Amino acid sequence: MQSTVSSRSSVAVVILNWNGKKFLEKFLPSVVSNSGDAEIIMADNNSSDDSISFMAINYPNIRIIKNSENGGFAKGYNDALKQIKSDYYILLNSDIEVTPNWIDPLFDLMENDSMIAACQPKLRSYYQQDEFEYAGAAGGFIDKWGYPFCRGRIFGHLEKDEAQYENVEEVFWATGAAMFVRAKYFWEVGGLDEDFFAHMEEIDLCWRLKNKGYKIMVHPQSVVFHVGGGTLPKNSPTKTYLNFRNNFYLLYKNLPKKRFKRVFIFRLIWDGVAGIKFLVEGNWRDSLAVMKAHFHFYKNLSKNYKKRKAIHQTNVSKIYQKNIVFEHFILRKNKFSQLNKDSFSI
Repeated sequence: MQSTVSSRSSVAVVILNWNGKKFLEKFLPSVVSNSGDAEIIMADNNSSDDSISFMAINYPNIRIIKNSENGGFAKGYNDALKQIKSDYYILLNSDIEVTPNWIDPLFDLMENDSMIAACQPKLRSYYQQDEFEYAGAAGGFIDKWGYPFCRGRIFGHLEKDEAQYENVEEVFWATGAAMFVRAKYFWEVGGLDEDFFAHMEEIDLCWRLKNKGYKIMVHPQSVVFHVGGGTLPKNSPTKTYLNFRNNFYLLYKNLPKKRFKRVFIFRLIWDGVAGIKFLVEGNWRDSLAVMKAHFHFYKNLSKNYKKRKAIHQTNVSKIYQKNIVFEHFILRKNKFSQLNKDSFSI
């Protein structure tokens, strides 16, 4: 059965690729078969493998946008999306297998509510298909101290999908692995922050959209399967560096001033604890990555201050008003359903 995406509004599925021929070979057939009338575009981040020649030979009808450099997720998408005219973009990782009619529920949701800026499908693991996948699970949230987590995934604990999170719901952030975003609003807030390079840039985008009063949603009736870790492995000092640095960028830009001061002091302490923990466990490169992340945050403070001044920070909805670190590691709450629903800001 083919997708029935309406021609009234245009949809572009944009796959950002960097040396990902193996993923294109494996997963692009599912995208082509299951995306209906949506235009499929590959944006190549200056790959050194034969991704482009593979596409030209095997998928001559798919448009290829060649970026002049590997600017990471953020710049790579910004450069490509500037060249695409569409009402909606779907930012789709190359390591994702999509299912029949995966676009329709997301499209209908966006078409029926103009205040929705972005939404995501349910992400399940490609290798453990009964489990949620780390990058977005059934919708993203953040706690009051800036730690992200998901319905179905708290830190490294992944739940099995037993239809416990099937409701369409407003969330705090939508995964960048499969993000359906309204093009007009994407550019209204300036697109992705290219200084993030990779990791948490989608949370930053969603927060800026929420600061404008827009909503972020998840529609679990749309399902995709994600490999994950295709660009950087989970145990990578580079990934550690980007996560810690970008988390500070994220909080500094988007939190109201009084709130940021409290969060900053708290995070200085806990990031220090994390650095010591890495060192004790023998992961000295990760410990150095935490120090490097903080140094680069201070170094770029004036640049981020200008960005902060351009944002009208508000007390946005769907922030978990407790400490998810304490709840998970001390109180042993491993499931999203164990969290206090009344503790999410409205």
